[in-house]
Formats: sequence, C-alpha cells, structure tokens
Amino acid sequence: MADLSGDERLRVVFVHGTGVRREGFTRLSDLVLDRLRSRLPRAEVSAVHWGETHGASLAAGGVSIPRRGRVRGPSEAAPPDEQAAAWGLLLVDPLCELRVLAEVAAQDDGAGAPGALADGRRVARALEGLPAALTAGPPASDVLQPVGGTANVAAAAEAMAGAAEFTDACDSVPDAPAVRELVTATARAVVAYALAAAADGVVCTGDERDAAVDLLSTRLGGTARFPGERVAAVLGTLALRVTTQPVLDRWRTPLTTGAVPALGDILRYQARGGPLRDHLEQVMRAEEGPTVVVGHSLGGIALVDVCALAAIGQTALPQPRLLVTVGSQAPFLHELGALTGLPPSAGLPPGFPRWLNIYDRKDLLAYRAEPVFPGDARVTDHEVTSRQPFPLSHSAYWKLDAVYDRIVKEIEAFEASP
Repeated sequence: MADLSGDERLRVVFVHGTGVRREGFTRLSDLVLDRLRSRLPRAEVSAVHWGETHGASLAAGGVSIPRRGRVRGPSEAAPPDEQAAAWGLLLVDPLCELRVLAEVAAQDDGAGAPGALADGRRVARALEGLPAALTAGPPASDVLQPVGGTANVAAAAEAMAGAAEFTDACDSVPDAPAVRELVTATARAVVAYALAAAADGVVCTGDERDAAVDLLSTRLGGTARFPGERVAAVLGTLALRVTTQPVLDRWRTPLTTGAVPALGDILRYQARGGPLRDHLEQVMRAEEGPTVVVGHSLGGIALVDVCALAAIGQTALPQPRLLVTVGSQAPFLHELGALTGLPPSAGLPPGFPRWLNIYDRKDLLAYRAEPVFPGDARVTDHEVTSRQPFPLSHSAYWKLDAVYDRIVKEIEAFEASP
C-alpha cells in the first residue's frame, strides 16, 4: 500500500479501451477503481468514459455489409459453399483429400477389382513424370501461370510424389471409380500445394484454379474432373465443420456489426482521434497536482499520443508523473509509423513521462515498448499472465493483483525520488 506524502493529493485516472460502452464501462470501472482505491486510499481515483461519444457506430445501420439475399436468422442461413470450404482445407493441408481417399478405400469390402492396384500405381508413375510432361505436348504455361507457373507446379508434383499419403492412396484404390477419384484428388493436391507455396505471389480465381486441375488431371491419365462422391462427401462435411469461411458467410452481418465497437473504435481513432485526445487533455488539466494515467488498449494509445504531442510542444499540457499502458498496441503502431503522436522511428521526446507498459504474451493485442525505445530509462515493460487464451487475456488484466501491485510500486518509486 502506497503512503502518499506532501500536501498535493495524487490523482489516478483510468481510461478504458476499445469496444466499451456504458453498461460495460460501469462494470469495468467499478472493478478497476475499487482495486486501485484499496491500494491507494489517499489518492483521488477516477475513470474516463469515452466510448459513447468518441467510439464508433454504423451511421447508416450497416447497409454497406454484403448480405446473401434478405437478412436471415441462424436457422435460415443460405447453404454454405462446400467447394470453397474444401479448398480452404486443401490450402492448409494439400494431402488431406488423398488421406481421406485412402481411408475410404480401406473401409470398402473385398479386395477390389482386378487391375485397380496396377492402375493406382500407374497414377503414381504419371505423377513422377508430370514435371517433364508439363513441358511436352500442348503448352501448359498459360493455364498454370495463375497458380504460380510451370516450375512451381513441377516442384509441387515432386513433393506430392514423395508423400506417404499419396503412396497409400495409390495402393488402396479398389476399383475404376476410385482410380478416377485418385487422379482428381492428386491433381487438386498438386494445385493446392502450388498455391500454398506461391502464397501472396499469385492472384488466382476459382475458374483458373479449376482449369489447372483439369490440365493436370489430363496429364495424369484422366479425361476430366471427377467429382468423387465418397471423398467429396467426407471432405466437404469436414471442411464445413472446421474451416472459417462458411461461418463467416453465414454470420457476416452479426459478426461485422458485433465487431464495430471494438474494431471500429480503433479505425475511427486512427482517422479522427483528435476529439478523444482533446477530451483526455481536458480531464488531465481539470485539477492540479501529480497525476497518474492508466490506459487499457486503445485508451493507452490515446494517452501515449497525448503525452507525446504535449512533450513536443503541440499542446500546453502538464505531463502526468506516470503513464501506464495495459495491453497496448502503441509500441506496434510506432514500429509501423502509424502512431499519431510520434514521427516514424523517432524516440520519445524530452518531457515525456515515465512509462510503465504492462503486457501478457497471450494477449495478441499487447506489445512490448522497451525494444522499440532502446536505452530509454523512462520506459519499463512488465509481463503478467492471466493463464487465459486470447481474447479473454486482453481483458483479464483487471483481475490480476500483479497489475495493480506493479502500478503501486511504480508510484512509490517516483514518490521516493527527490
């Protein structure tokens, strides 16, 4: 517990982060202020609510959001796109369809039709010869360019040919339909591998992707894309369960509108943060005496901007004795050159207050400040852990004694200094 000395009463001001509106602010501020008051009984502790006035909202009611026909409830959502979902899985794991094919074939009764195993091995030989086949016969470069080019596809084919999953699928085909499935699955695996390897280096539509699959299927001994009813049924169902695109398609409107307070606050601040900074300056000027400002998330970004702008002389603001940011993106924004208060790559200006930056490495919205301002003794990082995954870790700070104890320790340090 800090024992404040002197005639001036310490002020501690808490500034909330993104997505907080009136009801949430009441709960959060009650929690934070009670914890601070219990440790700083002689301090004047208050909170600033800016979400209603300076936070984001959809001015036109969200009419910009693409909707799939009329607005539907969860039980009325349009059928999801199984093909897009399946390709979502293939881009992460190009071998997944071959793995499913081998598993489905292994569950079939009987030893399979005569010659099926030989046909499966024929596909294996065709894949081994595919890199050479791509440079022979009709030109393939135009068709394969959207998926990374002939060399990229040839490298993908070599990788697939050496995969145990491909060998297992070739050895498992029980009949002629399964062989046709194998050809199509192999072609899709090669294209998926090529697209994943090229990453952002390609711009490819679904039609171009399918044209590449058609070409490779032909070069592997097929005649056209084969839908593969068994594998498609298994992979399609799995893809719809584990990929995010069907969820996003189904829930785009509620997800977008629900994200507006959190994501929208950040975007609005980056574009029009002046009114919020002006409001914080007014709060900090309201009373004389030593002040500590504590900002969570976007609240911390705004406080860093306010203090930096004041320090470089753009505002006549008495600086706080201590700036505390919790779960803050300010260091990351400065690395990007996107922090309003500081020029890109600039150090903290003279007159900037002591800065305690508290972070949890499980919080994906929390960043370290010390490495961004190396050698600046005013900047201190302090790590805590809530043992929660993100996004719960981003709000769990305010239940951790370690957060409040570290703030009090920093206050005691500046009070003990001359």
